[in-house]
Amino acid sequence: MILACVTLAGGASSAPAETPSAVTSHEVVLANVIPRPADVTPRAGEFLLHDQAEIFAKDVEAVRIAAYLGELLESTEHITLKVVQHPVAAKARAAIALRLDPTAAGGAPEGYAIEVTPSQILLTAAKPRGLFYGVVSLWQLVSAKAASGPGIAIPAMRIVDAPRLPWRGLMLDSARHFQSPEFIMRYIDWLALHKLNVFGWHLTDDQGWRLEIKRYPRLTGVGAWRVPAGRAAERDIDPATHRSRLYGGFYSEADVRRIVAHAAARYVTVVPEIDMPGHASAAIVAYPELGVVAPPPAVPADWGIYPNLFNVEESTFAFLDHVLAEVIALFPGPYVHLGGDEAVKDQWLASARIAARMRELGVKDVEALQGYFTHRMGEYLRAHGRRLVGWDEILAGGVPKDAIIVSWRGIEGAIEAAKSGRDAVLSPAPTLYFDNRQSGGPLEPPGRGKVVTLEDVYRFDPLPAALSPDRQYVLGLEANVWTEHVRTEERVAYMTWPRAAAVSEVGWSSGERLDWSDFLSRLPAEFDRYRLLGIHYADEVFQERPSVAPYARHMSQDLKTCTDHLVLNLEDDAPLEGPRAVFLIDIANPCWIFPSVDFTSRMHLTAAVGQLPFNFQIGKDREAIHFKTPHSAAGELEVRLDGCEGDPLVTLPLAPAADNDAVTVLPSVALPEVAGRHDLCFTFTQRTLDPLWAIDWVQVSR
Repeated sequence: MILACVTLAGGASSAPAETPSAVTSHEVVLANVIPRPADVTPRAGEFLLHDQAEIFAKDVEAVRIAAYLGELLESTEHITLKVVQHPVAAKARAAIALRLDPTAAGGAPEGYAIEVTPSQILLTAAKPRGLFYGVVSLWQLVSAKAASGPGIAIPAMRIVDAPRLPWRGLMLDSARHFQSPEFIMRYIDWLALHKLNVFGWHLTDDQGWRLEIKRYPRLTGVGAWRVPAGRAAERDIDPATHRSRLYGGFYSEADVRRIVAHAAARYVTVVPEIDMPGHASAAIVAYPELGVVAPPPAVPADWGIYPNLFNVEESTFAFLDHVLAEVIALFPGPYVHLGGDEAVKDQWLASARIAARMRELGVKDVEALQGYFTHRMGEYLRAHGRRLVGWDEILAGGVPKDAIIVSWRGIEGAIEAAKSGRDAVLSPAPTLYFDNRQSGGPLEPPGRGKVVTLEDVYRFDPLPAALSPDRQYVLGLEANVWTEHVRTEERVAYMTWPRAAAVSEVGWSSGERLDWSDFLSRLPAEFDRYRLLGIHYADEVFQERPSVAPYARHMSQDLKTCTDHLVLNLEDDAPLEGPRAVFLIDIANPCWIFPSVDFTSRMHLTAAVGQLPFNFQIGKDREAIHFKTPHSAAGELEVRLDGCEGDPLVTLPLAPAADNDAVTVLPSVALPEVAGRHDLCFTFTQRTLDPLWAIDWVQVSR
């Protein structure tokens, strides 16, 4: 199977063209290629590609790649080409020829050269992966669809191309929400067609363990399932168990082998992430002896940072060694990501047994203990031919010299790693965190509240001046699709594309060739390919956000949050089936401003509200969240004028919404007559944090 998402087939031949056509200019055709090639030289004439033509290739790997090209063209361009396993001389009349040549593109392992003449297209590369990337560029050239008679015309040219950086990655979080194996393979297809070569696969976390480990079946039997947060999920009773229905899933060994083989055929390295010592709640619920204290009664459904760490008993290290042994057997790539981030050490600090172990191990403090933990796991990986990858927190306790540091808290981790002679990958939040919204519009799916646009991603510099003395240690960049708030596969795709196309170009094309306007001009052709491939993508870059009419409904995304502490674009927990409302809310201060309301005539206010589970592990910040005391059992929505203190202008009782898990439209109220324009401040009264009231929309009308 070449493309997991479509059914395909292969083959090619050639016909000469007499003169270049205006519609097949190099500019038009190259306007289709992302990432932009390094060097393009125009030639005279054009090559005409016909159906039932042939692709020639000699080596087994080249033949397989030729078949991939044939299948791509069949599925997206409806051109049927025949693959012939036979060498073809450079000047022979043939449609397309693929050849391995150790001198091609200067011998760069991912480089390629394409020579388009009126009689043939010759694609050469030093390594098979270079041939593969050349095939991707050739497919993009063909997708120009510059018709010239019965075929597709491609201007004669020479392309010599190679990537700027060796690590061009995307990370997908499958721990918070499980995606099907079929979707994972489609996602890898899409990576490869953007010349991205690393798929980081986040498989374990507090909210789920997704990887089958034969030796420890409870990791998936227990750790892969949870009851989602919120009253709607609690009320969803499974008739088989008479308990709240469980949500989750896991990847069997057979699934993983199939996915890894699929990725390898597309020259994508899969890097599994198995979190330790933190983000371990699901594993500790499955095997309580791994923890420091008694575990939660079930796999938790809160987002945020839990204090549950693995303990440091010899039996726990043996457990983790056995887990990594199975991980290594399933993932033949050179890297294993062990996390190491957000390891809150309160349990370690409070444990007499941990203190005793620190004395036994000769470790001075808990930071050094995490360093010992990381070193020990890194040595196990090294002994088995693998290399440790970890988030930048692992630098604090000291890490193995061969560790790869993924810098997510800005670029400082990469700077520190490079100065110490360690390799680094740049993955800074928020720019390369694709759970952030792409626009501020009300149709944007759930995610973090900050807006990170396509242009923000494109303008990210993976080789900033601060790293210039040690650039040789910068392997590349990786964007992350965290899925706490990205529940569905369709939304994963939407949050990824086309921002990942920007990652592709930034990682592949030289810094001097990066041009936002030029990239923008090539996106329409890219979007055409997305539609052909069935990729759900965001086209907000070409959408002008309409202004909201004065008396229309203003969605929560149209309002302003009063503060910017922890703003999220959160999905309602109900209904269980079908569309759900999405609320923009600062969970640390649920307060909204409707600016500059015109009070020139008597006005009425209508508001729609919903309830959200407060499923956020935010530590002591939770203690700082306060609400005004309600006057009734259900509470109220209070509206104030030109500020959020003082007496309310009007109050809307929440009783009609109290037992509704979805959105409720509250009865309208008349606003007092006030001259001029004024801001309205909306806050809720409530006695507890859970559930959390949120505004869906408000409307002020005559």
